[in-house]
Amino acid sequence: MKKILTISFLLISVLVFGQKNIIRIENGNISGIRGKNPNVLVYKGIPYAAPPVNELRWKTPQPVTNWEGIRKCEAFSASAIQNKPVPFMMYTAEFLAPQEPLSEDCLYLNVWTAAKSSAEKRPVIVWIHGGAFTSGSGSVPLYDGENMAKKGAIFVTINYRLGIFGFLSHPDLTKESEYNASGNYAILDMIAALKWVKKNIAAFGGNPQNVTIAGQSAGAFGINVLMASPLAKGLFHRVIAESGGIFGLTRKTPSLAEAELVGVKLAEKMQANSIATLRIKPADELLKLNGAMNSPIIDGYVLTEQVHEIFEKNKQNDVPLLTGWNAGDRFPRQKVLNAIDFKIDAEKKYGELSNDFLKVYPANTDEEAKESQNAMDGDILFSWQNYTWAKLQSSKGKNKAFLYHFSHVPPQFSDKQDFGAFHSAEFGYALHTLHKWNRPFQASDKILEEQMSSYWVNFAKNGNPNAKGLPDWQAFDSTNPQVMEFGKTPIYSKLPSKEQLAFWDKYFMEQSNKNK
Repeated sequence: MKKILTISFLLISVLVFGQKNIIRIENGNISGIRGKNPNVLVYKGIPYAAPPVNELRWKTPQPVTNWEGIRKCEAFSASAIQNKPVPFMMYTAEFLAPQEPLSEDCLYLNVWTAAKSSAEKRPVIVWIHGGAFTSGSGSVPLYDGENMAKKGAIFVTINYRLGIFGFLSHPDLTKESEYNASGNYAILDMIAALKWVKKNIAAFGGNPQNVTIAGQSAGAFGINVLMASPLAKGLFHRVIAESGGIFGLTRKTPSLAEAELVGVKLAEKMQANSIATLRIKPADELLKLNGAMNSPIIDGYVLTEQVHEIFEKNKQNDVPLLTGWNAGDRFPRQKVLNAIDFKIDAEKKYGELSNDFLKVYPANTDEEAKESQNAMDGDILFSWQNYTWAKLQSSKGKNKAFLYHFSHVPPQFSDKQDFGAFHSAEFGYALHTLHKWNRPFQASDKILEEQMSSYWVNFAKNGNPNAKGLPDWQAFDSTNPQVMEFGKTPIYSKLPSKEQLAFWDKYFMEQSNKNK
């Protein structure tokens, strides 16, 4: 009888996937659409939490209300409210959220699957978008999951609250919460999405016991917090973090008390003497303050200590890690110092270590000083963060880390500035979405795309990026640090910026000892 029931279930699953594109999840039935490849089914705009509007503004994500009949999940939902996405520098429309709709009602996710039945238990990749925690969306064109689904993964993208909507802290919000904290709502959204995946992804042919969280820039920052947060324990089993982390160096993660003070000042600026008044303020008014609060904090609930300390004590959610950064990971400086001022600034900031600093970031000429400032900014914001992440995981944790460096320069249009291997240049290759990016790609680009995306899917399958036909990628060893270099072709090679990274290790250690 049990065997008959099992066969019946599989036949029903195949029928649902194969003909009607209808599946049942926790809250009801949903319908999807076929991808460009008819073997891929796409479900867009699935709610994973109630709309965080009105009295739910600045509340933890609440359960979705069940529905009757079939809910059409055939088009993307609104992206989280943000300033109108407008192309700038190298960031063309392919990197940005759609210009509309934008809304506070944004807690939705999207699923791509090529599974033929719900019994397949394919590896799951949950992509968390970047955008400095003030912009972005799960519907960014370059996040399209069809090719990753064709490679065997269930691919999920999510939206989460941004800016002041996702991070406002205030004493009154802390007081009304059941966990005596406020802020970090964006991170709580991510956790709610992962809980949804755990409950529902099997219906799409995914394995809830093999979930990889992946993301870039702010997405990687968020993942860093998730890996450190006790609330996310057991919700994921691998981590892919591209160009981002919050291990501290020149800026530490703020405390709840510090964030509450900022929140009080913002409320005063809005002439709001209560949270109730803030909750009825039009979203467009609050949007003007979107950059005022846009980062995770140590609230004692989502995050209990500095991330670096959590990893040092091996208290992180210990899972296999794949991480790295780009050769051009940096942003244009608002103010570039000349050589003399750069040296003076170095002496003020680094004291006894200033000579060591100027050896690795020389300033013998103004041009050299400019180059050093660009390199320094990239190393502080990205290189050292991801290098440190791999180093701590490999030395403190039980699971392996795999480190990469992306130096491949995408082809440029003749009338566009060459931005090199810029911040965000890698994920079109890693997610196999170059077909969504309007650049004159060559055969070599397509080969690299195939290789990188295969590494990513292999890692999601078993915690190791390697497979037959790919150059060998060894696990990171802090005693002999090397990286998988993604240039024209992947090659395992020496750690780039080794001397610069060693300086920041030394500087960070000194700062940590001073604060003890």
